[in-house]
Amino acid sequence: MKFENQTVIVTGGTRGIGRGISTAFLKEGANVIATYAGNDAAAMKFKEEMNTDKLTVKKCDVRDENAVITFFNELETTHPKVEVLVNNSGIRKDQVTAMMNLSEWNDVINTNLTGTFLMSKHAVLKMMSNRYGRIVNMSSIGGQLGLPGQANYAASKAGQIAISKTLSKEVAKRGITVNNVLPGFIDTELLADLPEEQRKEYMKDVPMKRFGKVEEVAAAVLFLASKEASYITGACLEISGGL
Repeated sequence: MKFENQTVIVTGGTRGIGRGISTAFLKEGANVIATYAGNDAAAMKFKEEMNTDKLTVKKCDVRDENAVITFFNELETTHPKVEVLVNNSGIRKDQVTAMMNLSEWNDVINTNLTGTFLMSKHAVLKMMSNRYGRIVNMSSIGGQLGLPGQANYAASKAGQIAISKTLSKEVAKRGITVNNVLPGFIDTELLADLPEEQRKEYMKDVPMKRFGKVEEVAAAVLFLASKEASYITGACLEISGGL
């Protein structure tokens, strides 16, 4: 129970990789606040399935600073201390660059990158007073590989790494670490919408010849969020099967 009595925020924490991360923290005794953008049914289903008062699901638009400020203000009464933030909220809107419209670009950048900035900014303000904190950004191997059709996604994920490098230096003296987990191809709904031929092509590129499991990503997040990872900051941990 490494995270007993700790408060952990997981953005996009009710589905896919986020759900797996939330579940892993709950198993380790954490009080988890899992945010979601708009799928009330999925959030309520997750809450019911977990059946524990240690899980709170809360709607929050991470792109909107007023919504983020409201989220943290409301948190003050129930969870005055926040030990861990996992920036997991993310979307994909794939299109070749020459055909990508501004809306497709902005939607991905605002959710993946601006959301990380806003949540980190306000979480750090809480963590600094306690001189302790762990921020883990769910970046992607795509931010380094630059897969075709993902200029917006790759830019947002590379941006998360850049923010982490800067923020980690700004808050290191306060006992706060900021790191990145870079998943490769993980078997979630984000891959489920790909054509079967494309799935096969992606799998051929993976030296381990399989897609990763959500649990394998969650294990990496828990390590970087732990007290044992106290001398790791500004780092990237790839969970990619050798890509």
